Amino acid sequence: MSERKSVMGQGTKVLLIVLGVIVIYAVISIFSYNGLVKQEEAVNTAYSDISVQLQRRNDLIPNLVSTVKGYAAHETQVYADVASARSKLMASGTVADTVAADQEVTSSLNRLLAIAEAYPELKANENFLSLQDQLEGTENRISTARRDYNQAATTYNSKIRSFPTSVMAGIFGFEKKQLFEATEGAETVPEVSF
Repeated sequence: MSERKSVMGQGTKVLLIVLGVIVIYAVISIFSYNGLVKQEEAVNTAYSDISVQLQRRNDLIPNLVSTVKGYAAHETQVYADVASARSKLMASGTVADTVAADQEVTSSLNRLLAIAEAYPELKANENFLSLQDQLEGTENRISTARRDYNQAATTYNSKIRSFPTSVMAGIFGFEKKQLFEATEGAETVPEVSF
């Protein structure tokens, strides 16, 4: 009888240990999953902040183009390039598409602003100066938003690759987020000729 109690006692201990391990695993899983969700939402919020600033810039572009057109009506290709780039940016859906379209907008805006150098009256126009200041401020906000996004994405990417959360990330389908990087050739200043 005492042997039976001893076997039952050992069986109970084993069962309690197994249940303890299951509970610990469940708690770790819940915390890992919730942490991943929180990190993913931080990345999504940061990307949303970039979108807000890009939209602000897109809203400024038509006013800037109209002001420059009044002084340099013959620069039609530059205006067409700005409009095309703006449309691509508004239609972008992925980080990669947004990066490429944003680079195109930046390049076409640089060409548009370079036109002002050839027109002293335009450079002195209050409306143009105000728009240029607003655009410069927006570009700074975009730069900050990109940096914040990249920090959030890097933290998230590190978390989904670190053990033991990498196991949970794999199980629940959390995927690596792409960083917002400048496209190849972005460091090259565009040529503008008149």
